[in-house]
Amino acid sequence: MQIHFTKLSGAGNDFIVIDNRNQSVHLSTAQINAMCTRRTGIGADGLILIEPSQRFDFSMNYYNADGLPGSMCGNGGRCAVYFAHSTGVPSADQGRYSFEANGNRYEAEITGHETVRLHMLDPEDFRNAVAIEGFSCHYVNTGSPHVVIYIDNRKLEDLDVYGFGKAIRLRSDVFPEGTNVNFLEITAPDSISLRTFERGVEDETLACGTGAVAAALMSFRLGKVSSSTVKVNVRSGDTLEVAFSEDLNSVTLTGPAKIIYRGIAEVQNDGL
Repeated sequence: MQIHFTKLSGAGNDFIVIDNRNQSVHLSTAQINAMCTRRTGIGADGLILIEPSQRFDFSMNYYNADGLPGSMCGNGGRCAVYFAHSTGVPSADQGRYSFEANGNRYEAEITGHETVRLHMLDPEDFRNAVAIEGFSCHYVNTGSPHVVIYIDNRKLEDLDVYGFGKAIRLRSDVFPEGTNVNFLEITAPDSISLRTFERGVEDETLACGTGAVAAALMSFRLGKVSSSTVKVNVRSGDTLEVAFSEDLNSVTLTGPAKIIYRGIAEVQNDGL
């Protein structure tokens, strides 16, 4: 089976995006995992199917690299919108899209060349910090579950994000459904640097949109930054901008979304 796809990068998060508005593409967990596997497949942090919606401009069905359906992906949502824009998916409001993901409505607009602003859901479930693996772990859900950890006496660039991130992610006694794990340092009153271990990818990624939102909101809530517009510097070298109201609602995530290449994948019954 041949499948046309587009590879996109959202500040370093990379995605396989497929136009499935005719609903002809049906992929198994093994096939998605094979396509996302690096070196032997296309390679990506996740796969996105752009599908029809009865209420909005399109529906985004997101799968993690492990092939399983994922919760909301902020950079994936921005890439989905840029793909829709570049492919000519019609929208009710030119340059602005509404779409559904996991039963929720999202809006986004193209704000410049290869730049997309995504309007996020309001955060939920802020929790008091708990001690895990020697870290003080804060928690919030920004469409996906996130632990936020401040690195005060260590260098972020030298931190074993994979080792510590995996250990915390697997603490099912604290996080029964798992969690993403963010390590950050404050670099200015309106700026942070961030590294993220992502659930479903099971590794550190070069960026995480919902993680950037979680880190920015938590930092403002705890008084670690003073601005309600926070620049989040991610592992790829790109910068995401998170803006919100002082009551931590009306959240937007803005950053680059780029088409890397288009191609055709030969997908077998058991993968690539």
